[in-house]
Amino acid sequence: MVSAAKRRFQIVLIKPSHYDDDGYVIQWLRSAIPSNSLATLYGLSRACAEQQILGPEVEIAVEAYDEFNRIVPIRDIVQSIRTAGAGGFVGLVGVQSNQFPRALDIARQLRAAEVPVVVGGFHVSGCLAMLPELPADIREAQALGVSIYAGEAEGRLDEVLRDAYEGRLKPLYNYMDDLPGMEAATAPFLPAEVVRRAAGHYSSFDAGRGCPFQCSFCTIINVQGRVSRYRSADDVEALIRTNVAQGVRRFFITDDNFARNKNWEAILDRIIQLREQEGLNIKFIIQVDTLCHKTPRFIEKALRAGAHRIFVGLENINPDNLVAAKKNQNKIWEYRKMLQALKAGGGTTYAGYILGFPGDTPEKIARDVEILKRELPVDLVEFNILTPLPGSEDHRKMTLAGVRMDPDMNKYDIEHVTIDHPAMSEAELYRAYHAAWKSFYDREHLERVLRRAGPSGIPLHKMVLPLLWFAGFVAIENVHPVQGGWFRRKVRTQRRSGLPLENPLLFYPRRVWEVAASHARWLWLFLTLETLRRKILREGSIEAYCDESLEPVAEHDESELEMMHVHGGAIRKGYGAPVMPTAAE
Repeated sequence: MVSAAKRRFQIVLIKPSHYDDDGYVIQWLRSAIPSNSLATLYGLSRACAEQQILGPEVEIAVEAYDEFNRIVPIRDIVQSIRTAGAGGFVGLVGVQSNQFPRALDIARQLRAAEVPVVVGGFHVSGCLAMLPELPADIREAQALGVSIYAGEAEGRLDEVLRDAYEGRLKPLYNYMDDLPGMEAATAPFLPAEVVRRAAGHYSSFDAGRGCPFQCSFCTIINVQGRVSRYRSADDVEALIRTNVAQGVRRFFITDDNFARNKNWEAILDRIIQLREQEGLNIKFIIQVDTLCHKTPRFIEKALRAGAHRIFVGLENINPDNLVAAKKNQNKIWEYRKMLQALKAGGGTTYAGYILGFPGDTPEKIARDVEILKRELPVDLVEFNILTPLPGSEDHRKMTLAGVRMDPDMNKYDIEHVTIDHPAMSEAELYRAYHAAWKSFYDREHLERVLRRAGPSGIPLHKMVLPLLWFAGFVAIENVHPVQGGWFRRKVRTQRRSGLPLENPLLFYPRRVWEVAASHARWLWLFLTLETLRRKILREGSIEAYCDESLEPVAEHDESELEMMHVHGGAIRKGYGAPVMPTAAE
């Protein structure tokens, strides 16, 4: 509680959402993925408050809003800062390129009320890191009087707070050439009431930042750097204990590749100790590369520590596409071994898969998706459209070469076509994208995935919700699963600037129909999965199930996979695998 003798300095942190194709904010009663940027900035702001960096007579108060699961009360925020006594500011944090138009709309309302605003995140950091000059949208933000923050905030946030307190925020804070270390760095943190708004009550933290690889479509390497930095096992234990004290036991570890974190073993050993010696039921999601099974003890310890869901960046099964994206570290002949190793320990696997590489055609995409379904035991796949995200090497090259790219940043969500494809029209690529989702999550494959859970010892009912989530969002809500949530909200007055507000007499009846129709389709999908689950249980012997993807991989067995025959030419051209014989040879 703020003391009457102190003046209040109000910090409001907002993670913006972005707009759907009709211009409405994508928002849910419960969202899918927690924002680590929001947690990081909240933790740092809280530390500044504890350190009394504005002096003992000023109380620093912090509020956090994730717009994916909460309507941001602009008027209340304006009033809170106006009545604070010591001022304050709004930080729009973790703003991705597709979220920048929404961030600008929020900033316009706040700046009209003369509230100081600072914008940071991957869009501004990526543009400053990779482009010779600021793009028009960032210049527009500066013209509104918005301060731009590029880089990471550890050790620097106090400067922003002092500048805001003194009414002299700079137009630009650029720390892209000076990335801070993470040893003993302030831990990310969100209050339990914010965490509970995420489905599954997940919070998040980064055990490391940066990545040594050179994938041309990736922004991580240019925003967080190619020199990896790490938290210690002591740091991770401390932040877990802080969260457990408020009832939070599930985490998304946001490292782009936790298997390459040099402290992975010490961190996992510490979490295992917390689970097995203190009985803390900690669970987490991690991201790994396709060679994680080559690291001794990694998979065993990750699963034992509570990694119940593992994301793998497969990206593609065509070596030509992987080479084009500088994803040379992905070896397609290792995919099945890696996925089998993860499943053997009871982990649920899901993978990212990119469509729209220059060599892709609708026919090739459809063929490869069928191979993927049949030959690789991956439980869940999220399909993405190749997008030149600002901050990536692809975007920089295209910008400098004058290549036509869609100017609407709202479309840079890896769900929309933003560049011309050499072999497909925009409509053809978009249809191929939706066809991939429909094919992977058809009834036959849903049953196959459920059956594959049996030999891994995963209770079938625990697969129903993940399959429901991934199978339903693109088909029913027309949004990517990572942007999904429980019960879609649409606020009539929160529409993209430039679009008219709809007549209430038209908006609300249509909205009632949309909700009823979508829930009917969700119910039908759930009943389909439940019917399949019960059918499999009735048949019994679920542990004995085996298909091509689950067959033990012996040395050189990979040469028999259709994946290797179809793409053998690319492998022999120097992708790095042993030469595989063709049927003719």
